[in-house]
Amino acid sequence: MTRYFEVLQRDGAARIGKLIFGETAQTPYIIDTRTLSSEDSLITDAGSVWGSGSFEEAERNFKKIREAVKDNSLVILPHQSYPPEVPEEIKDSATCRYDPDSEGPTGEIYRPGCSSDARDMYILEGAGCFENNARQFFNELIEMKKGIAADTAVYTPNICLPENLAMLIYLGVDIVDNTKALVAAHSDIFLTTAGRFYLDSLTELPCRCEACAGTSATELREMEKRERAKVLEKHNLNALESELVLVREKIRAGMLREYVEGQCRTRPWLTALLRLADSEYEYLEEKSPLARSNEMLANSSESLSRVEVVRFAQRIQQRYTPPEADVLVLLPCSAKKPYSISNSHWKFIKAIGDKRRFVHEIIITSPMGIVPRELELTYPAAHYDTAVTGYWDAEEREWVAGCLEKYLRKNKYGVIVAHVEGAYRQICETVSERLGIEMLFTASGSVTSPDSLKRLREELSKHTEGRARNVEERKKDMMRCLADYQFGKGSAEILVPESSIVKGPFPKYQIFEGKKQLVTLIPQYGTLAVTIEGAERMIESGKYIVEIDDFVPRGSLLAPGVIKADPQIRPGDEVFVSGKKAICVGRTAMSGTEMQESGRGVAVDLRHVKKVK
Repeated sequence: MTRYFEVLQRDGAARIGKLIFGETAQTPYIIDTRTLSSEDSLITDAGSVWGSGSFEEAERNFKKIREAVKDNSLVILPHQSYPPEVPEEIKDSATCRYDPDSEGPTGEIYRPGCSSDARDMYILEGAGCFENNARQFFNELIEMKKGIAADTAVYTPNICLPENLAMLIYLGVDIVDNTKALVAAHSDIFLTTAGRFYLDSLTELPCRCEACAGTSATELREMEKRERAKVLEKHNLNALESELVLVREKIRAGMLREYVEGQCRTRPWLTALLRLADSEYEYLEEKSPLARSNEMLANSSESLSRVEVVRFAQRIQQRYTPPEADVLVLLPCSAKKPYSISNSHWKFIKAIGDKRRFVHEIIITSPMGIVPRELELTYPAAHYDTAVTGYWDAEEREWVAGCLEKYLRKNKYGVIVAHVEGAYRQICETVSERLGIEMLFTASGSVTSPDSLKRLREELSKHTEGRARNVEERKKDMMRCLADYQFGKGSAEILVPESSIVKGPFPKYQIFEGKKQLVTLIPQYGTLAVTIEGAERMIESGKYIVEIDDFVPRGSLLAPGVIKADPQIRPGDEVFVSGKKAICVGRTAMSGTEMQESGRGVAVDLRHVKKVK
């Protein structure tokens, strides 16, 4: 566990933290490689074994630096750096020879099998060699991230530019440097977040920082080379710092993914990196919050594979239990969220009328796939926005069709009424053909036309016999579906038992059993907040449990106080803290795995604490 680095805020794998030594610095952080060997630098390089001549001499140099800087600087241990092509069996690392317990803030080059949880920073060896090689860079980075403690800082040297900084941070890098920006300046290269430009190709300078405001492209070209390099150096560093500040703001807003989806278009290898990251679903999903407070923008084809979308689809298949109904009604989505307050869905609901007691409704949409009516409030079903053109590409159609097909393979209905047109109808026809099941199509032209709505009402009148659910039962169905979706199958029986009743107006439903309140629906995220009474029941199930020792936490539970945590816990999850002296309820600030591995930081923001006698 690190002693000098703490993560403060997360947005998936990206994070804002602080280096706790000398003058506390915020991460993501840019190392100035011009001062990396200086003892006054926040991060100091003890040097290469190749240059010092021997391990013993390198060790003496390291000890001299450590004595000079004390705990005011993170010292990178002496190292033997190799290019990526060198086989692992012939690599030898001097860093493995040092006792971490006798050191202050320390960083080292990462080598498989040579890591220590006590290091505060690990360096991806030869990172600069991986530019334009997305697969190798991603594989090396993920291997390193999996081999070190979750709360350790990661440094990728000699690869950062304004155009790729956001992607590096999105993948989990905490520290970069300005090496390439400095080299570019001395090569007459003008850096921007949109890419790099050779000075000879510019008619105007696309920047108004202090370095560029007082000159023009022509004047800059006419300068003596050394003076020109100084101006370009200042601009390139400004561009790098400006992008870093923007990325930090995107992390705070929970919108780095949206930014990266656009920013990755500057280079093909960055687009490839994003797609590779999405293919490593478990890596990003474990770090991604259950819900965000902002709107989720689905503006590109990569939005179909982002964690929030895939997780929602998977939980419907794995956790969601639909209410009992023999008739399924398939409906198109709407621009307004949640769907039930939109003009089109009000017309659908009115047309279905009292037949809603007999049917189950599912909304077809991109990128979410399918959204059961009971989950329409749940993030991100009620929080996404996407470009609407009326045209669905083949990838969108296949994704949505796949979601509907998987659902219908698992859940059987006597009658399926599809009130859809256009691409929605084509998707339904595809699924109908694949499964060999009949769907009754009721729309002709516009789904909200009087004729279409009349046909919907008439068709449902023919098939709505059998068990009917009253209003109270439909409310409880919704809360049960949310409980299983959020905490896993079987949770509905614990938190919404048969003997319970629903109180409160929609959407602020509350579940009571007798006089005991068990859960409350939080409309902002479409998730359940559990009371102490509900927590006591959930603790017996063993789901979403954080175990602590014999103390009573106050306000927040810190990571060092966690003994064990359910590995399925994600940031923002409602969890149940169990200890010898207290049980608590709260929302997590980190994943279950991270709170077990971390030596610093808030693990759970507590809402209810009950002492155990």
